[in-house]
Amino acid sequence: METKVVTFGEIMLRLSPPGMLRFWQARSFDAVYGGGEANVAVSLANYGVPVDYVTRLPNNEIGQACMRFLREHGVGIDKIVWGGERLGIYFLEMGAVMRGSQVVYDRAHSSISTVAPGMISWDEVFADAGWFHWTGITPAVSQGAAEVCLEAVQAAKERGLTISCDLNYRSKLWGWGKPASEVMTELVAYCDIAIGNEEDAAQVFGIHAPDTDVTSGQVDAAKYRSVCEGLHACLPNLKTIAITLRGSLSASHNTWSGLLWDDGQIYEAPTYDITHMVDRVGGGDSFMGGLIYGLLTYTDKQNALNFAVAASAFKHTIFGDFNLVTVGEVEKLMGGDLSGRVSR
Repeated sequence: METKVVTFGEIMLRLSPPGMLRFWQARSFDAVYGGGEANVAVSLANYGVPVDYVTRLPNNEIGQACMRFLREHGVGIDKIVWGGERLGIYFLEMGAVMRGSQVVYDRAHSSISTVAPGMISWDEVFADAGWFHWTGITPAVSQGAAEVCLEAVQAAKERGLTISCDLNYRSKLWGWGKPASEVMTELVAYCDIAIGNEEDAAQVFGIHAPDTDVTSGQVDAAKYRSVCEGLHACLPNLKTIAITLRGSLSASHNTWSGLLWDDGQIYEAPTYDITHMVDRVGGGDSFMGGLIYGLLTYTDKQNALNFAVAASAFKHTIFGDFNLVTVGEVEKLMGGDLSGRVSR
């Protein structure tokens, strides 16, 4: 039987000025929807993995439009709960060359931020599921969201689901009282698999990679072994830890790779040179979606990692939060075809 994956978190309306315009130049905005766990769900649906997305949406036309957007991409939406005042919004100004991208959040009092324990029946949600995924964004939104996230990981653990987490530290969100380190340590203790980057490990758990400079464009994967080992020492339940490796030469030119720590064994992926980025938002989510698919599909951990990195390299060429690629396209890139030739 295929493993059904459940993801839980906040989805928002994303508004961005057309092209590379700055906020103050904008007279219109391109509108799509996106959010960490929803992005993972869409990736999995594209790969043919059965997936349900759980969130709380306002019962109005905007909430209904968001739900339809998810359904169009093959994501199960039957477990969504309705209520609250509004859908969160985030504004994205796309950077170019030496001008970095900017994000402005407008998500106070969103439906998910006012979620409370007991609103979601995790017995029903997990009835036919084998994997649960969440991110560090969700407990950062509000105390209620953190408490519901704890409900979810406890219920998933009781049922023997595989639990994965993207550490996803967002400094602009952690303001409701407890520090990220305290909340995330309790939640991640239930997880089997975690992914993150150098900032997540440093800001949440105080674990730093030695002598690293992501702005050089050259990221030495070997230096991140200590990060994985530090996370495992802090959270011994973690069996698998992945680190995304982004070298930022400019807002338009990044290198991209990753490594996987699995019970002490380290795997390193090829590095992709992404010279003309279209949209980097959702890069880590596309890596997570690729890794879940890879771990469910391949017996070899190296192939699972390579699939995740290739899939997320593709994401940088696609506008919007969602990674709209197929398994065939990713495996072609894994095989070394970087030509971008027209397929006729």
